[in-house]
Amino acid sequence: QVQLVESGGGLVQPGGSLRLSCAASGSIFSSYAMGWYRQAPGNERELVAFITSGGSSSYADSVKGRFTISRDNAKKTVSLQMNSLKPEDTGVYYCKAWNSRVNYWGKGTLVTVSS
Repeated sequence: QVQLVESGGGLVQPGGSLRLSCAASGSIFSSYAMGWYRQAPGNERELVAFITSGGSSSYADSVKGRFTISRDNAKKTVSLQMNSLKPEDTGVYYCKAWNSRVNYWGKGTLVTVSS
């Protein structure tokens, strides 16, 4: 069992930066792939970025070059550094942990990009 708690959301102006963090507790963190998803009002949840247990990362085209995902297995955390934020980045950001058998979700943190 893995519990995930996101933090770091808030209101930021276009062009600004935020850093989201996801703290995990419970099972063996290092064996899970970790990802960040977001859901804007009226839209489906979409994958923003993920990082494998081996440390390889991948990004949605819409955030490439602006967002960076990282993980610290010792601290059981995964972070998402978001730079050059745009209004279309607004949404609830969710942390997810998964392997071949199970997946776990956090409750989300709201990011609002607006002037």
